[in-house]
Amino acid sequence: MQHLKNILLLFLLLFSIPGSAQTEKVRNLMYVDQRRVHFGFMLGLHAQDLSFRHSGFVTADGETWFAEIPHFSPGFAVGLVGDLAFTERINLRFTPSMYFGSKYVEMREIGSKEKVTQDIKSNYLAFPVSIRYSARRVNNYRPYLITGVSPSFDLSKRKDTPLVLKRFDTALEIGFGCDLYLPYFKLIPELKFSFGLLDVLEHNRKDLRDPTMIKYTQALNKVKSRMVVLSFYFE
Repeated sequence: MQHLKNILLLFLLLFSIPGSAQTEKVRNLMYVDQRRVHFGFMLGLHAQDLSFRHSGFVTADGETWFAEIPHFSPGFAVGLVGDLAFTERINLRFTPSMYFGSKYVEMREIGSKEKVTQDIKSNYLAFPVSIRYSARRVNNYRPYLITGVSPSFDLSKRKDTPLVLKRFDTALEIGFGCDLYLPYFKLIPELKFSFGLLDVLEHNRKDLRDPTMIKYTQALNKVKSRMVVLSFYFE
């Protein structure tokens, strides 16, 4: 958490640097930001996570289970971007994307230490809509902050597993990035954090062939998705 605070502080300092204090260099793509609408594509890496709220449910055998994600698996992301400029510094962005990844979940029983694992593979089709606020351009870079919402659909289908997640979710996204003006295009690295707003745990488990497996679902009141995305936009 301290590292994240340091990164955010450094990024905010970039916003406060006055352009007049910088040594002027040759500017690439001088008029690209005057376009009202422009398009591009995205490649990225991400890590999927889940936030668990446990119920404290105790089975008839006296078992109490809890869930956690002990480690993260990197995933791959691809997408498109459409950008509409409202003002010189404020843009509306639509970035339909596909996220291919997984979440490794461990379910542990408190008393016996018995463990059940599940690799939940998810292929999300997401439709993020964001507002981007940019600082003043300094030579060939321009930092920005971004926030928005992202409805998504999980195209993977699972049945008869310890946990099943719903297919639809909506997340709040916040992040920051920087436009890098190269001679022929803009390269835009961006770090974004996604926080699910809905309970994605499927509580109605009619798919279970083994009724005793319902205890894993009963151990949880609510499950919300989280994600960290490192994207590289080409515009």
